[in-house]
Amino acid sequence: MLERSPEEKVAVKQCLKLMEENNIQILKLWFVDILGKLKSITVSYREFEYALTEGMGLDGSSIEGFARVYESDLVALPDLSTFQMFPADFTGVPIARVFCDIKTTDGKQFEGDPRYILKRNIKEMKKFGFDQFMVGPELEYFYFKDNKNPETLDHAGYYDTIPLDSSYAIRRETMQLLEKLGIRVEYSHHEAAPSQHEIDLRYDEAMKMADKVITYRTVVKQVAARNGVYATFMPKPIAKINGSGMHVHQSLFTKGENQFFDAKDPLYLSTTARHYIAGILTHVKEICSVTNQWVNSYKRLVPGYEAPSYIAWGRKNRSTLVRIPQVKLGKPNATRIEFRFPDPACNPYLTFAVMLGAGLEGIKHKMAIPPITEENIFEMSKEERKARKIECLPAYLYEAINYTRESKFVKKILGDHTFEKFIANKDIEWAHYRTHISSYEIDRYLSTL
Repeated sequence: MLERSPEEKVAVKQCLKLMEENNIQILKLWFVDILGKLKSITVSYREFEYALTEGMGLDGSSIEGFARVYESDLVALPDLSTFQMFPADFTGVPIARVFCDIKTTDGKQFEGDPRYILKRNIKEMKKFGFDQFMVGPELEYFYFKDNKNPETLDHAGYYDTIPLDSSYAIRRETMQLLEKLGIRVEYSHHEAAPSQHEIDLRYDEAMKMADKVITYRTVVKQVAARNGVYATFMPKPIAKINGSGMHVHQSLFTKGENQFFDAKDPLYLSTTARHYIAGILTHVKEICSVTNQWVNSYKRLVPGYEAPSYIAWGRKNRSTLVRIPQVKLGKPNATRIEFRFPDPACNPYLTFAVMLGAGLEGIKHKMAIPPITEENIFEMSKEERKARKIECLPAYLYEAINYTRESKFVKKILGDHTFEKFIANKDIEWAHYRTHISSYEIDRYLSTL
């Protein structure tokens, strides 16, 4: 039996009181599988107290990457700090949701729980003297007419507004709901590609932000469906136009002070920040299958469509993997590093964990940062890139998987269980892709070979 602490028992009573006062009829217990896909258990009002106190049992063998058949009994135990009520005018009936930690039936932590993996790596970070890992992701996505064909709703581009941006009202409704759910939005705009959009979230601690990313993706899709359209976070749904990325701004804090800021440095970057960048650049090939986990992810990571494919860093340079955004004078806490390679279809818990882990490796080993690159790498010749030792990201999923497979570093970050399950899952995905015959092959070869 799982035993709650005295503080948790008080929190349970507070949640129950809120649900009673707001006539909540349904409680949804949320968690994600190894791939970052949202899973949910719906609890009726008669079981609220039991669910919040002891959690609800689940069959782990039915969840991607969780457990084998003979060790399948697990418990979804609500993290009471994540309790949130949804507006009744949106859901139709009063409901609440809470994220869960996955436990074994004897109350121990299940090692394959993505939330636990991020928590464990944040705990490791604190051994370095940092107390906050702050992240601010920019998630791009598309609106299509349905989920059968990628038919766009407009022909607008960067920052276009109505009438070109015909989906403005849907995006505004999404922003309003996110704010009602306590998710602070900085701004939104139409992206570069037709029917492509972006809503940026105000930076927060990594654990809270990973939960917000899951909620954000769910809200974007639900609001779209309410308006008769389909929203997708697929990295590259249409050929020959920009795909969708998830640029992740990040920094490390200690007692409220940004450890990436140095007033004496020309770029205002501390030695810690430079080591952190070096760690990312050193390990990026190994973590790429986590941050970009789908076959389709690598169709975005090609030159010419604003997606980074070259392992380098710069200031305003959007052809590099890592960019240092310019910040206003007198705003040291705004100093941050922008990692441009992840995509919005990733598992945010694992993605934040491997990026943090790579950065900490750079700090731990005082890795030297390579020379800054201010030129457009997309315009460099192969010889120029070779001379400057600028390498490429993996070109396809299986190449990325093999870098991960050989990485002791990633295995330490993810833990043995998740590492093995993740690799096995990606091997299966690649095997399915390899044996698939695409319309491209039929159109190009059938009539000529």
